[in-house]
Amino acid sequence: MQHRPRKRFGQHFLHDKRVVQRIVDAVDPRPGETLVEIGPGLGALTGALLERAGRLHVVEVDRDLAARLEATAGGDGALTVHCADALRFDFCALADGGRTLRIVGNLPYNISTPLMFRLLDQQRCIRDMCFMLQKEVVDRLHAAPDTRAYGRLSVMVQWRCRVERLFTVASGAFSPPPKVDSAVVRLVPHTQPEADVGDPAVFARVVRAAFAHRRKTLRNNLRGLLDDAGLAGAGVDPGARAETLAVEDFARLSRRVSAAAPGA
Repeated sequence: MQHRPRKRFGQHFLHDKRVVQRIVDAVDPRPGETLVEIGPGLGALTGALLERAGRLHVVEVDRDLAARLEATAGGDGALTVHCADALRFDFCALADGGRTLRIVGNLPYNISTPLMFRLLDQQRCIRDMCFMLQKEVVDRLHAAPDTRAYGRLSVMVQWRCRVERLFTVASGAFSPPPKVDSAVVRLVPHTQPEADVGDPAVFARVVRAAFAHRRKTLRNNLRGLLDDAGLAGAGVDPGARAETLAVEDFARLSRRVSAAAPGA
């Protein structure tokens, strides 16, 4: 049965067997692990993961593809298909306690960032994640301070995870080929965050505001949150730009904002 890729789902199906093998080798799934694949599509990666792991959950939003996977599952329970939107899916419901989930996926470009934030909100039950993403997104995830790619996504993810860039994948590995190259990245949630940010909601607000206008200084971007004295008290130059700050710098700013809040 032919399946026409659907733009609304951002479907680009992986078909290069060498890339599939490299991803499976990077994940190195073992029998007994709880493995979850997001967006299995036509199942190019699914079969290889299932062969190594013995059991596999897949989350697929496209009903036709989910039904196709169900039809090939054989009914033996080795492959469990969840026809659901990954942005709303409760991944921790698949865990049997502790950080048990290993998550893999060729993520649609149009939802990759919100989906990663969704998963990080459930990181209590996640051991690691291995994703194929747009190369530009992987560059941002892995970027160091004071580089062009460093930004809000870099800070928010690196605060919560160790980021390991694995390899680049050319567009020809997909059908239809996307207009950009992709890359594979591994995210391993920290047992404890790398820095004490105080209130995570305040931290997210500070980071978002700091990067709101990249060419503006922190003095301007954080106006209303901290004045020059507050910035200096956190050990940060008011005239600096957000991309020059490390995660720990943002953590100090977050704690300072929380301490300055009425009633704190």
